Amino acid sequence: MSKKILVVDDEPQIVRVLKGYLESAGFQVVAAYDGAEALATFRHEAPDLIVLDLMLPEVDGLDVARTIRRESDVPIIMLTARVDEADRLIGLELGADDYVTKPFSPREVVARARAVLRRVGGPEPASRVLSAGDVVLDLDKRRASVGGRPVELTPTEFDLLAALVESPGRVFSRMQLLDKIQGYAYEGYERTIDAHVKNLRQKIEEDPKHPRYILTVYGLGYKFAEPDDA
Repeated sequence: MSKKILVVDDEPQIVRVLKGYLESAGFQVVAAYDGAEALATFRHEAPDLIVLDLMLPEVDGLDVARTIRRESDVPIIMLTARVDEADRLIGLELGADDYVTKPFSPREVVARARAVLRRVGGPEPASRVLSAGDVVLDLDKRRASVGGRPVELTPTEFDLLAALVESPGRVFSRMQLLDKIQGYAYEGYERTIDAHVKNLRQKIEEDPKHPRYILTVYGLGYKFAEPDDA
């Protein structure tokens, strides 16, 4: 069965174009044109992915993302015309998985959608488990726990944590982490890793301001703590 994508934008022409490209790529597409309609459609249609414009009438796109993330870990790709990096990072901190800046190529949105859905739905070897210290990741069931406590992660957060846990002590640059979790890395997008790391620390660290698991290596990137570091 083809995956269902909810496209949310208040510009009908953008919705029509994206709908056409996504349907040509084999996806089912449902649409919404404001924030309130987006939430109603999300709850009724249960999409596999949401392509969400940040600037919406009725309910702002950031508020839509915040509400959806409280209810579901469905992947979200943001569309934004905002040039301020802070606006994009706010969306990522709310749990969005990726973003595309307007004006964009519809083919790029299709490629991003395929990449995100591949990460979420790709089969992993049965019962494959990663662990480092008391952080345990079940890659088959895509479940995470810290000290036996289940932790709810978005798809991107899970993949990022898995990349780090798989190689404790290895220092990854932001671009390397982007490439690992998305399969591509674009200049200008590497700072999105900071937002995802911030979210992860809020969820897995006892004191996010003084992390013991995900460590910053200044000037280089991030690493997962080795036993001697923790």
